[in-house]
Amino acid sequence: MKSKELVLVWDLPIRIFHWLLVAGFFVAYLTEDELLTVHVWAGYLVFGLLMFRLVWGFIGNDYARFSNFLCSPVKSISYVKDVLALKAKRYLGHNPAGAAMIMLLLFSLLITSITGFAVYAADQSAGPFANIVGSSNEGLWEEVHEFFASFTLVLVFLHIAGVAVESFIHRENLAKAMWHGYKKAGDK
Repeated sequence: MKSKELVLVWDLPIRIFHWLLVAGFFVAYLTEDELLTVHVWAGYLVFGLLMFRLVWGFIGNDYARFSNFLCSPVKSISYVKDVLALKAKRYLGHNPAGAAMIMLLLFSLLITSITGFAVYAADQSAGPFANIVGSSNEGLWEEVHEFFASFTLVLVFLHIAGVAVESFIHRENLAKAMWHGYKKAGDK
């Protein structure tokens, strides 16, 4: 293979999902109590995107499928050690650390969304849990919701740092690749 040959790794649905998720999360995070309607709709967007990603993880292209990149925590930790030693193997799709980060982000965002539904139900008697969640546990739901929103923000910063380090180690702009979808061929 020519070193300049490009491979479509991140298909259009994944790229749209990724950037809408970034926008939805930050709109929700930044609006919080100030603009409740905007906050709620951004939360619905995030939840809808998560449901899409769950489905796309089984029917999407090879690089989007969970079966193509999920691995054991031991493999992810080993990969992080290789990154720290600046000798990490290049992956065409998700590397083991990226796979772990995807799962952590999806889990944290899912818990943030579900607890957001519970807070909305307890506080406003609205949303999908309106007839399920009472106001008696509103404080607990709010604390869990805020914890996972903050935890997600930490994960986002770690994700960005990981993308920057990977881009440096392998001399490729991964953020740009997530924009147009292509990476240079080679490795797996």
